Amino acid sequence: MKRIIPIILTIALALSSTACKNSNENMKTPSPGDPTPPGWQVTPTPGDPAPPAQQGTTAGHEEFVFTRENFPRMDGSTSTAPLAQAAACVLLGEPREAVEELAVFNRTTQSFRNLAAGLCDILIVSEPMPEVFDELAEQGFECEIAPLAIDALVFIVNTANPVDSLTTEQIQGIYTGKITNWRDIGGNDIEIAAFQRNAEAGSQVLMEKLVMGGLSMEDVQTQEFSIAFGMGELMTGIKGFDGSANAIGYTVYYYAEDMRMAEGLKIISVDGVKPGDETIRSGEYPFLSPYYTVISAEEPTGSPARIMYNWLLSDEGQMLVSHEGYVSVR
Repeated sequence: MKRIIPIILTIALALSSTACKNSNENMKTPSPGDPTPPGWQVTPTPGDPAPPAQQGTTAGHEEFVFTRENFPRMDGSTSTAPLAQAAACVLLGEPREAVEELAVFNRTTQSFRNLAAGLCDILIVSEPMPEVFDELAEQGFECEIAPLAIDALVFIVNTANPVDSLTTEQIQGIYTGKITNWRDIGGNDIEIAAFQRNAEAGSQVLMEKLVMGGLSMEDVQTQEFSIAFGMGELMTGIKGFDGSANAIGYTVYYYAEDMRMAEGLKIISVDGVKPGDETIRSGEYPFLSPYYTVISAEEPTGSPARIMYNWLLSDEGQMLVSHEGYVSVR
């Protein structure tokens, strides 16, 4: 079995901090006995005993070296592109700006379609819209998937908004159109502008699954603002919508906090819990969803994609996850 030439990650990151640090969308981890979506093969969570083939290497095994020629074609969610860039930076030994082209991601749902179509080799991704599972099953395409990091769906408002916390019920009320004025939930007497994401965005999938619980979200076509098609677009809209502090929106914690896209905004608490690394890792914060690494179930042993998949789940891979500001699964 091939293996990656040993990488002393802490040294690599220390020596290339400017190159490998960031340059500036209720899915539980499957448990034994839980139903698995069609076409998915669930890999044990990192930390569980690994199969013999994944437990280190022995003398005589051929060493594997990632190169530009054999590097897996990556795809995934917008919010995971920085992590993919960092992985390429470390595995190829190149500065971040040199590997950015390797992580031009097509967003959550489309990336799964691309994997099934053979247009990419590995995903670093959040959960797609449910219909994608049906598409994969119809095509007879099976995925192998493992949780890689934990993220949270968070809610953001303008810093001028006096509201610091909402309950799940209040958020549901806002997005069903039952609560339309901030004064009804402790804010100013001003109409609420509730931004949504486009249907195929990872954060929209999480919103409908984790928060709404089957409740229908208000049709934004009847309102004065449009759906935000990008996270940056959503945050810019909330910061400057109508020149006031009446907007609210949602995104993933990593993007809002670690990408420093929330300047001029604040992340509010939900049910009295402030989202942060500890409350997310402990499960105290209510709206959590893992990021995954995904490959085809037919990916051969020793292929670059499978080697990268296993490396992302290893101690070194998890160290990189934490270094890049994501919440590692262990």
